[in-house]
Amino acid sequence: MSGELTQSVIKRIIRQVGLECAAQGQTLSETLVAFMVKAVVLDPRNDFNMDRILTENDMQDLIQLCVTRLLDTTNPSLSTIKMQVYFDMNYANRDDLLSEQERVLEGKLAPVVRAITEAGPRAQEERENMYQKIVTYVLLRSGLGSPTDIEAVREVTAALQSVFPQTELITFISLSKKDKEQQLKDLAMLVTGIRLYNKQCQRGGSSIDDLPAILNKAIPSATQTVDERLNSCRLLAHRYTALLESVQEDPHRYSRLSAFKLKEALFSVRQYEGFLCILLSDAITNAREVESLGVQFEATMMVLKNTMQDKTSIESKDVFPLFMELSKLWTSFQDAKLLLSFLTNMTDNLQQFSEIQSQVFPEEMLTSLLEGVTVKSDEERIKETMGTRVNVSDFKNQEWLFPETTDNFDELLIQYHGFCAHSIGVKGLTLVGNPVIGILKHKEKCYVFSSKEAAYIFAQDPDKFIQLNVEKAKEYPELIQLLELHHQFEYLVPHAQARNANKCLMKPPPKRDSSTQTDTHILPPTIVRSYEWNEWELRRKAIKLANLRRKLTHAMQTDLSHMRRENFTQVYLPKDVGTQTKRDNSSNVPKPQIFLKGLRGGSSPTTHMVAVDLTRPLDET
Repeated sequence: MSGELTQSVIKRIIRQVGLECAAQGQTLSETLVAFMVKAVVLDPRNDFNMDRILTENDMQDLIQLCVTRLLDTTNPSLSTIKMQVYFDMNYANRDDLLSEQERVLEGKLAPVVRAITEAGPRAQEERENMYQKIVTYVLLRSGLGSPTDIEAVREVTAALQSVFPQTELITFISLSKKDKEQQLKDLAMLVTGIRLYNKQCQRGGSSIDDLPAILNKAIPSATQTVDERLNSCRLLAHRYTALLESVQEDPHRYSRLSAFKLKEALFSVRQYEGFLCILLSDAITNAREVESLGVQFEATMMVLKNTMQDKTSIESKDVFPLFMELSKLWTSFQDAKLLLSFLTNMTDNLQQFSEIQSQVFPEEMLTSLLEGVTVKSDEERIKETMGTRVNVSDFKNQEWLFPETTDNFDELLIQYHGFCAHSIGVKGLTLVGNPVIGILKHKEKCYVFSSKEAAYIFAQDPDKFIQLNVEKAKEYPELIQLLELHHQFEYLVPHAQARNANKCLMKPPPKRDSSTQTDTHILPPTIVRSYEWNEWELRRKAIKLANLRRKLTHAMQTDLSHMRRENFTQVYLPKDVGTQTKRDNSSNVPKPQIFLKGLRGGSSPTTHMVAVDLTRPLDET
């Protein structure tokens, strides 16, 4: 804005507008009032000349205009701006939300941690009190029960004693504060993993909710709710667009219909659609994360069961990592539940800003106005133009991008949130652009169009239509965020310096006091003591070294010292030697087998004996 409208004057106007709205029962945020004040000044219909100093009458007129617009409950534009302010002030992505939750948790645990880490108990009673504080910390850190739940406290105490008995307090006390804090976190994770394992084995854990089952049931329901509202919102946007196109073709038929308010309603549902798309994307991402966590949790629990196998004792190095992994996965389940609750609340709160649509344009009214009008969806409009594209040879000084000739085509940053760059300023419509027609790259920015004709017209003088879009945003300030025109209206949105490239934040940047201390010598000294800058000193050292090279070392021995020298003698120890003097040998000879016949005698008085030799010959053996 101009230099005449100083910050002090702006603050005075904002304060006065806020007071008058509050006097009529409307308490509005300073951000919303500031946006409306600057938007009213920017609107050319209000005829505020920013090149001159505002008089007192001008300021009163400005205040009255702002109050009137802020109190108009039937104005879709105001509802859209309120929705934008609410979303920017409350929405946070997953990382920001979880980091904020971690910061809040650390703040709640800080007194307990301080009482544990800064205490140095000596007596037995003091150590028992300290141990109870550790139990409380573990319970609060895990979020699995309340310190007032006796059963939960007993479970935590039993699990903690199995990994950290009270006798370990002496060692714990001797640690540094940083090591104590780290050990407390590790103990909390171990105890959480043990309790989860016991719950799985049905040995306790009655106070622990079945988060995987709860999330598997709640996430599809929440996703379906967002998807249904998104479809209803898109259908309404398609009907508004078709009605506006019909009004522009035949103004006399809709003489009693306010095209201006209809455009405001269209921009409102388009903004609502954009916010619901963000929430739906987050919900889908959260559902995939929970599904992956469920698989990992079951696999880790199975490995832990196989490792334990009803053993009475087991090495800590085998099970402690598994307990800690279970705790990490459960913490991720808790984060998913927090994110789901946040997305559900955001969806429900955004619903209130879309209720004005049914008041301004009731269903019966829309149905009667759309008689004989063809309502086309965004997908149908894109299908109609899929076979057409820009002929590059028709343009000599313009750069056109196509899917088959451009790397990362789908990741290009499209201006105006992907809407047709021609229809916004000319028709006041938010028609979805079709990148297949061709993306115009003008001054390092990319633009898409809803038809080949719109692309040709825009390409003849891009700067002219870009300026038309800016002028259209001055009439409808809600387009600044919807079309992402913040770089052209830096002076309109307060605290613009807090924005990043991906998202505009209307809320002021968070501030806090901080201090930094730098060590005197972070790195070890690198002073070279032998360094000399004097050339003559270097020459003196060189001459000294040269003289040393010509020196010899002499040694001699006298009669009195030759008997005192040290002598060394080395001998070899006898080695083990073995000698064999005898050799065992053997041979195999046939066994003699000789039989005698006739020894018993017979009928004759004379005995006749016969010797029979049955010994086998040597050559047969």
